[in-house]
Amino acid sequence: MNEPLAYKLRPTSINNVIGQKHLVSKDKVIYNMVKNKKIFSMILYGKPGIGKTSIANAIITELNQKTRFLNAVINNKKDFDIVVEEAKMYKGIILVMDEIHRMNKDKQDLLLPYIESGLVTIIGLTASNPYHTINPAIRSRCQLFELKELTDDDIKEGIKKACKSEYLEGISIDKTSIDYIVKLSGGDLRYAYNILELAYYGTKDKVINIDILKSINNKPVFLHDKNQDGYYDVLSAFQKSIRGSDVDASLHYLARLIEGGDFDSIYRRMSALVYEDIGLANPSMGPKVMACINACERLGMPELILPLGLTVIELALSPKSNSAYLAINSALKDIEEGNIGEIPKHINSSAFGYKYPHDYPDAFVEQDYLPDKLKDNKYYIPKTNSKYEQALKQMYDKYKKNSN
Repeated sequence: MNEPLAYKLRPTSINNVIGQKHLVSKDKVIYNMVKNKKIFSMILYGKPGIGKTSIANAIITELNQKTRFLNAVINNKKDFDIVVEEAKMYKGIILVMDEIHRMNKDKQDLLLPYIESGLVTIIGLTASNPYHTINPAIRSRCQLFELKELTDDDIKEGIKKACKSEYLEGISIDKTSIDYIVKLSGGDLRYAYNILELAYYGTKDKVINIDILKSINNKPVFLHDKNQDGYYDVLSAFQKSIRGSDVDASLHYLARLIEGGDFDSIYRRMSALVYEDIGLANPSMGPKVMACINACERLGMPELILPLGLTVIELALSPKSNSAYLAINSALKDIEEGNIGEIPKHINSSAFGYKYPHDYPDAFVEQDYLPDKLKDNKYYIPKTNSKYEQALKQMYDKYKKNSN
């Protein structure tokens, strides 16, 4: 069987996991669970190649319990039935499930009671945000652990460990070449292993140098150089250029991100900034960004650059307002600090004394909605640099005046 290097190097001990020290280093939560021989259903989420499968493999190897591996997309309901029957037979089983966010309702309904009872302990793996993509019924029965991006030092540690392994016998690689692989990897250890293995078998003498690596992958590396023009610096500059209404700078950083090929990061950043930085000044831009992303996913490269470029130009030149962003953060701050208060009786579930606005002129009637202790609080502070928010301010002032 032609197993890739990344598969061969999967850790069999929690101590050998690269990165994720906040979870697996001594006295951290997963470390302690493994040492205490007690595991709970969990979901490990984070970008590809940062250690989700490695942690799962280390856990099950150390615990030495009956385990099955399934993929929520590839495996059918019959495969899940078999896991349940095995769990009953062995009085418990660990189910490692990749792509857990893609699990359909039939499979969820089958597993839920057994996860609930503890007969099936699930370790779900996903690159998606579980708060957005995983069914709440599954999510509420699992502990969620976010994996952090691997640092350059983490990737370098993995490469050096691979070079010392039995799988790359006789390898010779210099520091410049290791650094180049680190930059190419973009924080993805699996990708770093793949490049290393290809270079190893792509030479006649097992000597890896920068020329060999460039012949394998000549993709620009500046995007992933966290100590110079770092990838996240480019993303930050992209958003700040749009926020600053500099359309040329916005397009420049967009081009650098396109060259890097991580379109999901572009989509996420555009989706965030349209609500944070443009907001109520031009609320039509939210649906336009979603339509752009949908078009990009349908078109693929190279045509996706067209809707991306068009939308970024419009984002940069749009009027800006962060009033909604500030408003919700102000409201959240009150909640976090315990400034809550009792809900007025006329709008609670009994609604005793509630005045139905539609029974009054202009669908408005004076009554209190905020708790008494917060009734003078103002979260939304309108801005007036767009016609839309000027109109909102007029309505805001009207309702506030009539409420006083």
